[in-house]
Amino acid sequence: MHNKRRSVPGIRHYDGPAGGWGALKATAIAVRTQMDTFEAPATLLRTNQPDGFDCPGCAWPDKEHKSTFQFCENGAKAVTWEATNKRVTPTFFSENTVTSLLAKSDFELEGYGRLTHPLQYHPQSDTFRPIAWEQAFARIGEVLRTLPADAVEFYTSGRASNEAAYLFQLFARELGTNNFPDCSNMCHEATSVGLPRSIGIGKGTVSLEDFDNTELVISIGHNPGTNHPRMMGTLHELARRGVPIIVLNPMRERALERFADPQSVVEMATYGSTDIASTYFQVKAGGDAAALKGIAKHLLQFETARGDVLDREFIAAHTQGFDAFAADIHATEWDAIERESGLSRHDLEQVARAYAKSNATIITYGMGITQHNKGTSNVRLIADLLLMRGNIGKSGAGICPLRGHSNVQGNRTVGITEKPSAAFLSRLEEVFGFVPPSKHGHDAVQTTQAMINGQSKALLCLGGNFAVAMPEHERVFQAMRSLDLCVHVGTKLNRTHLLTGKETFIFPCLGRTELDMQQSGKQSITVEDSMSMVHASAGKLKPASRELLSEPAIVAGMAKATLTNSKVNWLELVTDYDLIRDLIEKTLPGFENYNERIRTPGGFRMPLPPTERIWPTPTGKAMFSLFEGVDENAKGVGDETLRLVTLRSHDQYNTTIYAMDDRYRGVFGRRDILFMNEGDMAQLGLEHGDRVDITTALPGSTLRLDDITVVAYSIASGTVGAYYPEANVLVPLDYLDKESGTPSYKSVPINITLRSKEIRAL
Repeated sequence: MHNKRRSVPGIRHYDGPAGGWGALKATAIAVRTQMDTFEAPATLLRTNQPDGFDCPGCAWPDKEHKSTFQFCENGAKAVTWEATNKRVTPTFFSENTVTSLLAKSDFELEGYGRLTHPLQYHPQSDTFRPIAWEQAFARIGEVLRTLPADAVEFYTSGRASNEAAYLFQLFARELGTNNFPDCSNMCHEATSVGLPRSIGIGKGTVSLEDFDNTELVISIGHNPGTNHPRMMGTLHELARRGVPIIVLNPMRERALERFADPQSVVEMATYGSTDIASTYFQVKAGGDAAALKGIAKHLLQFETARGDVLDREFIAAHTQGFDAFAADIHATEWDAIERESGLSRHDLEQVARAYAKSNATIITYGMGITQHNKGTSNVRLIADLLLMRGNIGKSGAGICPLRGHSNVQGNRTVGITEKPSAAFLSRLEEVFGFVPPSKHGHDAVQTTQAMINGQSKALLCLGGNFAVAMPEHERVFQAMRSLDLCVHVGTKLNRTHLLTGKETFIFPCLGRTELDMQQSGKQSITVEDSMSMVHASAGKLKPASRELLSEPAIVAGMAKATLTNSKVNWLELVTDYDLIRDLIEKTLPGFENYNERIRTPGGFRMPLPPTERIWPTPTGKAMFSLFEGVDENAKGVGDETLRLVTLRSHDQYNTTIYAMDDRYRGVFGRRDILFMNEGDMAQLGLEHGDRVDITTALPGSTLRLDDITVVAYSIASGTVGAYYPEANVLVPLDYLDKESGTPSYKSVPINITLRSKEIRAL
């Protein structure tokens, strides 16, 4: 089939498994191009070790440290990308104007290397110039004191530590705002909103030990080989053990098909691999709810026929709302389920039979579930499916949301939320002596809208690439330039840093791999993984510059300079991070004996009441939900609309692009790609390699992305895929899940137009 297609530059079939020799080669290239070859091995071997640092590449938990190494290909890229020998010095900025840098690609900008000095933008020369830390902090304080507190936005990236995030929220709340746009608003906010309504907490319930004891894994809407790569070791073990892994995903992803473990001597020596998915169903983008309701419908039919499928005892003792849920499932028509999901009744029956047979099932899911107009409802449907058979609160079973950022969950745990609980605010007042604001603040989309309409005047970013990560880039870029103050804390230059307001500062910070020395000595920070394990992380590398400060020190410096009558001794807290953790312990449940417990290798697990079948919901029960109909997203305008999924390449971590390749999908040296189903191509009269324009097919929309190359791929009919963040220009800012505020990056209705017949002939 591949030989019959015309040749397209940069597109070639890749037949290797995920992992294996390809991963080792990619790791070697990352090391060679970024780090000293003598220093790199020791650094990588400290990754995810008890006396080392936590990999920033994903939030999958660490297993017992019995293997040779605890890093993967993408983890090695993340580490070497941060620990690079390349430097961006004041000389670089004196020789490059902001205007000239904005003409560079995002890949080029981060590729210049580590930031070395605090910087301030000078509009007269259109350049960033070095500034002393104290002078910068003082000026930021002066500006912030002139602004209403609710005109200031505090953005956090999931790479920030618990300690930095806690100080950041404390700074904002003493200033007087709950404006906390956060990277979680763009990914798993539907989990944070939906799961508390279903089971009482906004986190997953499984542990690595549960994977050891499970009889079935149902994997929905995620690509672990790229987005949470250390999970592949766990899936590899399950597949070798014969545990069925059923995948529902629009695209065929290599890591979910075949994987070769680089630590397997046999697989590496024989060029062998292990099949991961026992069954693979290509659900349409936006068809997950229909598929989930179809599985539930089969279960109810099995129960009627057999009487032993549902866990009736569990449902009666631990849940509410089952009868209404079951009535809705019964009323949902198969025609609608099949049409919307793109799967047949027989396909869904296969999943239901496997689920009915399993005594312990884990359902894992990613942003393919959450980034939809009804993402919160999708999450609740997954919980419903598990509750039907009592698969929460027993060994080998549970719900497993897959976070991408290494500490996005921890940030939320320590107070990064625009909707703080009354209990948390009361504790802050009791411990610190000021009255924190109770009014809900802005999430990421609300922040952007407030910037656009002129309500917000300042943006403080604790990491991240805020403007690029958001939908509708051009509106966000313009809004950034209208701000009175922009402050960015980071390790490398990115496009958001260059969208200068009236006053703009860039602050370089220590990375995870680097030694953090404060007045009391070497410091550790803490992070929380996807399975609620909190553990310490300490780098050992010499900092990239003597001018670097840690994230806690930068936050404390800004807070002290701004809050002139603060009741918090900001600078003392930075001398010893144990003092910050003492305050976390005093104000948040679950952190008892915090400092003592993080000194135990592996750390400790946060309380998860549903694992003990205790449900912190208003009713004290786990709650079934109702999902009306089967439609997750708005219908497009036009007869030939398709649904666009934005996705990451294998050489990418969120907005950070390590290289221009996407090896497993057969894309090399380019990103201007639209993955399409061959049947859809034929229906639209398109051929592999055609160049097309894409427009958003929503009423009144003028959003478009031009000159994209069509590539035939194994993707569900009616679904197309394009790279994030480039394709974000097609996602309207108000096209989102209204319950959680999460943009619907995973199912945007679009229309495709061939650029010209002449172009096709080239």
